[in-house]
Amino acid sequence: MDSIVTDPFDTDRFEASRPRLASLAYRLLGSAADAEDAVQDAFLRWQAAERQLIKVPEAWLTKVVTNLCLDRLRSAQSRRERVRAWLPEPLLDGDRMLGPADTFEQRESVSLAVLTLMERLSPLERAVYVLREAFSYSHADITEILDITESASQQHLHRARRRLTAVGRRGGEVDPASARRIVEEFLAAASSGRTDRLVALLTDDATAISDSNAVGPADTLLQYNTPQGIAAVARAGLKPTPAKRRLAGGTPGIHYALVNGAPAILFVLDDQVIGVVTFDITNGKIATIRGIAAPTRLTRLAEAWRQHEPDPPLITQW
Repeated sequence: MDSIVTDPFDTDRFEASRPRLASLAYRLLGSAADAEDAVQDAFLRWQAAERQLIKVPEAWLTKVVTNLCLDRLRSAQSRRERVRAWLPEPLLDGDRMLGPADTFEQRESVSLAVLTLMERLSPLERAVYVLREAFSYSHADITEILDITESASQQHLHRARRRLTAVGRRGGEVDPASARRIVEEFLAAASSGRTDRLVALLTDDATAISDSNAVGPADTLLQYNTPQGIAAVARAGLKPTPAKRRLAGGTPGIHYALVNGAPAILFVLDDQVIGVVTFDITNGKIATIRGIAAPTRLTRLAEAWRQHEPDPPLITQW
């Protein structure tokens, strides 16, 4: 048994699958930290298994990771935490955990918008949706992974698509240059206090949500549902003042970046990301803004940023 556990070939085989497994777990859980835990648990099961009896290791590992994630999604503690307050953990574009991005469906399935909306799905609906849309598994393959019938898999996918559409998936992909221009205009208007221009950049039904870490408990979400309210908060939060610099501990640089495929601004102080604001853009206007400042949600992104070669900051003297 010891020789099996320490077999370097088997360890290498698992490590070759780790990026794909982590991407799967992240889509299912919306948290990089939880995804890493699930993949590590799968590794321990892989070590303990009679691996010479496993005919298709990739299929075995996919099933184990998927079901470990389902256990987490179903747990009472997880449900309580997510009802109380939850935003997905953002990832900087280029992170391998974002996984396959060849098709629109794959890119959409890892967007913060869809990761948030998937909280409304049942665990099985979420699993079927991710396996089918992001990883192109057939319904026959999904039946083996989830131990359900092919008909049930098709029904779960149909319900997932219907529910995601009903609660507000918006538009398609945005031209990168246009997206950056809109974000830069928003930042310029907010930092200079131009409320009318801010409102003009927002859709009529725009929403904003923040984890409130800078002003309150990180487990409390702040939500704003009118363009005027969002503009007021953006102006108050982004217009530079000495008090804000004291709160931040210095003068952060504000950088443009792509986060989960969406345009974003990052607040960076001493090479440490202290806040992220992402934007969903529809028909040339901002439809949704998400603000994330809780350090526990920024750990992986901050590490990726330190290894990143950023463009010059949009604002250097905030």
